Amino acid sequence: MQDSLDPTSSALTALAASLPPSVKVALAQGADASSKVLVVQLARAQKRNALDDITVLALAAVFDSLPPGVGAVVLEGEGEHFSAGLDLSELSERDIVGGIAHSRLWHRIFENIQFGRVPVVAVLKGAVIGGGLELASTAHIRVAEVSAFYALPEGQRGIFVGGGGSVRLPQLIGVSRMMDMMLTGRVYDAQAGQEMGLSHYLVEAGKGLEKALELARRICANVPTTNFAVMHALPRIAASDPAAGYLTESLMAAIAQGDEEAKRRIRDFLAKRAGKVAAPE
Repeated sequence: MQDSLDPTSSALTALAASLPPSVKVALAQGADASSKVLVVQLARAQKRNALDDITVLALAAVFDSLPPGVGAVVLEGEGEHFSAGLDLSELSERDIVGGIAHSRLWHRIFENIQFGRVPVVAVLKGAVIGGGLELASTAHIRVAEVSAFYALPEGQRGIFVGGGGSVRLPQLIGVSRMMDMMLTGRVYDAQAGQEMGLSHYLVEAGKGLEKALELARRICANVPTTNFAVMHALPRIAASDPAAGYLTESLMAAIAQGDEEAKRRIRDFLAKRAGKVAAPE
C-alpha cells in the first residue's frame, strides 16, 4: 500500500487483524474530515492476485464490516495485476454439487459488493481475467491503467464463468462480444476495453490508484441517499419494465429530494452559494 494511506481507527485495526494475508485494507482521506475512503487490496502478487476461497471470503468480511465514516471503497491489486481470476487449484476436488455451491458463494459475495453500503471504484491493471473480470464488473466505477488486458479463458479451460459474469458482463459489452471472448479466447487491451465499456477511465501506468482516490473522494462528497439510489435503484430500474421503472424512479426521486442535506444543497444553489456545472477543460 502507498505511504499516504492511513491505517487508523479501532474498527479498521480490528478488521485488518481479522483478514488473511491475501487481502489488505487501509483508510485514505475522503471528501472532508468526516469521510473516509477504504482501500482494499488483493495481495497475492506472486499468483497475479488469483482468487481463492480464502481471499473471496475475506472480501465478504470487508464489505460486511466497513468501518464507520467510509463513503466509498477503492479496490485494487498488489503488484502488476488486478486479478488473473479463479485460482484453478481450487477446482481439483470439487464435484458438481460442490461446484454449484461454490458458484453461489461467489454470487452472494459479489452481490454484496455491487449492492453494498457504498460505491466501489476498481483499479484495473495487468491481468483482468476470468473471475478477476467478474469481480471488476461488480464495481460501480472502473479505472484502467494502460497495462490492463481482459480475457475470459474459461472456454479454453473447459469450464464456465461462475461469479456472475454471464449476468453482469453482457450488460457492459453485450452477449455477442462475451461469446467471442469465451469461444475464441480473444484478449482485449486497455484501449479496446475503454472503448467497449469495460472501463470508465483510462490512465497512464501507475496512475490508477491516484485517479481512483480522486473519484472516490468526489463520490464521498455526494449526499449518501443519492449514492444509495444510484447503486441500488438505478440498475433495477434499468432492468425492469418501463411502467415499473417510471414508478420506482418517482419514488426514489421523492425520497432523495426529501433528504435534509439535499434540501440544503438546493437552497445553496438557488442562493448562488454553489457552483454551476462547467464544460470540461
